[in-house]
Amino acid sequence: MKYNPNEIEAKWQKYWAENHTFAAQNNADKPKHYVLDMFPYPSGAGLHVGHPLGYIASDVYSRYKRHQGFNVLHPMGYDSFGLPAEQYAIQTGQRPEDTTSVNIDGGVDKEGNQIAGYRKQLDKIGFSFDWSREVRTSNPDYYKHTQWIFIQLFNSWYNKNSDKAEDIATLIALFEKEGNIAVNAVCDDNIGTFTASEWNAFSSEEQQKILLHYRLTYLAETEVNWCPGLGTVLANDEIVNGVSERGGFPVIRKKMTQWSMRISAYAERLLQGLDTIDWTESIKESQRNWIGKSVGAMVSFKVVGSETKQSIEVFTTRPDTIFGVTFMTLAPEHELVAQITTADQKQAVADYIEKTSKRSERERMADVKTISGVFTGAYAEHPFTKEPIPVWIGDYVLAGYGTGAVMAVPCGDERDYAFANFFKGQNGMPAIKNIFNKDISEAAYGDKGGFELIDSDFLNGLGYKEGTKKVIEALEKIGQGKGKTNYRLRDAVFSRQRYWGEPFPVYYVNGLPQMIAAQHLPIILPEVEKYLPTEDGLPPLGNATTWAWDSVQCSVVSNQLIDHKTIFPLELNTMPGWAGSSWYWMRYMDAQNENEFASQEALKYWESVDLYIGGSEHATGHLLYSRFWNKFLKDKGFAPTEEPFKKLINQGMILGMSAFVYRLDGTNTYVSKNQVKDQNVQPLHVDVNLINSSDELDIDAFKNWREEYANAQFITEENGKYIVGREIEKMSKSKYNVVTPDLICAEYGADTLRLYEMFLGPLEQAKPWNTAGISGVFGFLKKLCRLYFDDNGLVVTNNEPTKDNLKSLHKTIKKVAEDIESFSFNTSVSQFMICVNELSTQNCHERAILEPLAIIISPYAPHIAEELWSLLGHSNSIATVAFPKFEAAHLVESSKEYPVSFNGKMRFTLALPLDLTKEQIEEIVMKDERTLRQLDGRTPNKVIIVPGKIINLVG
Repeated sequence: MKYNPNEIEAKWQKYWAENHTFAAQNNADKPKHYVLDMFPYPSGAGLHVGHPLGYIASDVYSRYKRHQGFNVLHPMGYDSFGLPAEQYAIQTGQRPEDTTSVNIDGGVDKEGNQIAGYRKQLDKIGFSFDWSREVRTSNPDYYKHTQWIFIQLFNSWYNKNSDKAEDIATLIALFEKEGNIAVNAVCDDNIGTFTASEWNAFSSEEQQKILLHYRLTYLAETEVNWCPGLGTVLANDEIVNGVSERGGFPVIRKKMTQWSMRISAYAERLLQGLDTIDWTESIKESQRNWIGKSVGAMVSFKVVGSETKQSIEVFTTRPDTIFGVTFMTLAPEHELVAQITTADQKQAVADYIEKTSKRSERERMADVKTISGVFTGAYAEHPFTKEPIPVWIGDYVLAGYGTGAVMAVPCGDERDYAFANFFKGQNGMPAIKNIFNKDISEAAYGDKGGFELIDSDFLNGLGYKEGTKKVIEALEKIGQGKGKTNYRLRDAVFSRQRYWGEPFPVYYVNGLPQMIAAQHLPIILPEVEKYLPTEDGLPPLGNATTWAWDSVQCSVVSNQLIDHKTIFPLELNTMPGWAGSSWYWMRYMDAQNENEFASQEALKYWESVDLYIGGSEHATGHLLYSRFWNKFLKDKGFAPTEEPFKKLINQGMILGMSAFVYRLDGTNTYVSKNQVKDQNVQPLHVDVNLINSSDELDIDAFKNWREEYANAQFITEENGKYIVGREIEKMSKSKYNVVTPDLICAEYGADTLRLYEMFLGPLEQAKPWNTAGISGVFGFLKKLCRLYFDDNGLVVTNNEPTKDNLKSLHKTIKKVAEDIESFSFNTSVSQFMICVNELSTQNCHERAILEPLAIIISPYAPHIAEELWSLLGHSNSIATVAFPKFEAAHLVESSKEYPVSFNGKMRFTLALPLDLTKEQIEEIVMKDERTLRQLDGRTPNKVIIVPGKIINLVG
């Protein structure tokens, strides 16, 4: 018999599929354990060896938990809506649903490219996924539930008194009974008050408009990141250095009417919940920073000469410094800018706004060196001194943070200090005023302690705490401020001007949104000829000809039938990519349920995810949105727990070893690495598959690789070889450094791939891929097999194992169990290698050792484990067998190999039982022939014996 991984792995993958080996049972008698991977976006590029790292880790853990007797839910699906598929559709003229399906299931695309398919690639690696629960966010039977959740959000408001979301009907009842004066809700700012009688007298349309200010998802004009090149709004995390992450298109700030999610209502609960979950501190800190809790005061500065009595509302964490205010800065997008800018400053302000609109919020936040701004010509009145304060605009102030306005105190804030000094002497920039008994000639004094306030009227002599308390009392007394807790977290824009996303279950009557009843869901994405925006700038769904809602027949009908009486236009925007991923873990709990997203029984049984593994790039966006939706569904009585993910682990990135050729500038000549010297060359990525293990380029293959290299010339080494440069980088198709798992599996088998990826290093760390190490792991598996069979067949015996056999086994049981529980998978693989080497040296072929060994290695190398288990005579899957119990007695040493020294120099060793007394040890040593030879008739002056450690004869 020989180890043939391809044959063995195909056999057991077929067995698992046919026998539903890994199907989890709802409401089983066993304790439950839910292990989840962040599901992939199925691109045409397929998997490279970096992608499965987290999946292998979660699979090892899932298999181990099954061995421990848990009912394990370990599902997989696809985050299949989103921008990449749509961009590919626009470029190739294919339907996004077709390319997405091919990318998942495999096949040939319209351009004749053979696509392996995510499912086939995943199956080849031998994951223990429960495929009966697969979800695809782009399937109507999935996104009808996403649409349903959207409707629940629309029909809810956040009651601060109960600190949870409630049905909008309860808010309407309050309005009908007592108006909104006493309502304590999370809502838009500056909502006018009304009495019950006024509410009841409002028209239906007026009431609907008011309710939009309270709903948890609502329509509002919002400042957004607009990408003209992609024709859509982008989230902050989809922008890098002011351009779109996908395509590198410029992004500008623009006001648009958008759907938004009132995630800000949950800011405090999102913060508090971090203390209850087992996540890394770095991820928690990322979320805390994103939420950005600040305690301070709201201050109202009246605009001087304003006929409409306008005021600039400012949130500050340092109200104690109010007497140090020398100017104010508004975000360029602030709604008051257009209203208060004077005539002579209008052009300068307009030019500045145009310029700054091309910078993303993230870029503006990160750029602390560039100082820019414009004086509006307007002034605000200091609430206490009544002095005029010049109002500027500057892009270091963000419309989405606080109120979009800053009361600038240069003596106490570095950025204000730099701004004041940069514009020093210009019209509208007063001298810096110092309100601290500290020197500020070189820098601002930003500490909250160690000072006394000066030149601050009634605050003189006070510090931060006392000053803050006193100024808030004074502001409240004059009606120009109050204490407030503020959050950086802004409501999330929930519209995208794209085609490939969930349609909103929304139609419009007189411009006001109406929800489609749940029984008529899903509202299915319509067919369109073009996936680009319409000629008049409408989103791609504006190209649909059958996209209107018949409110009588309750069906989607032709646009030509719109009469605004019974047939109305449907929403043209689609939901963002994070809509479907914000609740998917609950669908896995009851994926075949046609009536609801999951039954209460299934939700109660599985509760939440016990272990969640995924990339750290989702530290804020996905994880915050998921926690928000989970908390909302908990409020509404659907989700059973407050937090969705108990434990979170971020796997590190597997890096690729890129290869470079060096092109002489302005030529098609390529210089070998060691010949470059002082020549002007441009390094270019080259496909790593054209390079051998000695870093030599296959020149003929390079010429055939791409058309522009067909006539390339080469300056080689003296031996005629071309040596490429090497560099470790992110593994990426664009860098041509991708290694696919398919090739590794074909040559060495999936078990080798699994063990090697776990062996590379700690799970959370980034590590470079080096194919050279694969052969060593493959050799280990062949050595493992030789314990069980040779060329003639099975060599396993029923003989009693030796003490050394049992020691090697139980040392490994203990180590592997501890390592899996602590997610130290790399050291487990090392222990397997040590164990197999020891058992090979011991010539161990005993069943009592090899049966448990197969079980403990099966989470890592499940195919060969199944095969060995079968060869040992078992008919059941090894996946269902209990994990071996560690017995400490086998590691207790009964004897000790003592080093015997003479005058401190070790001469020989002597194995002795550990339970001997000093006297017994000395008697045995003194009678040993080697001792007699060393002493040569002499009597030692002293015999030093430390039981269990040393023997030393002196003199």
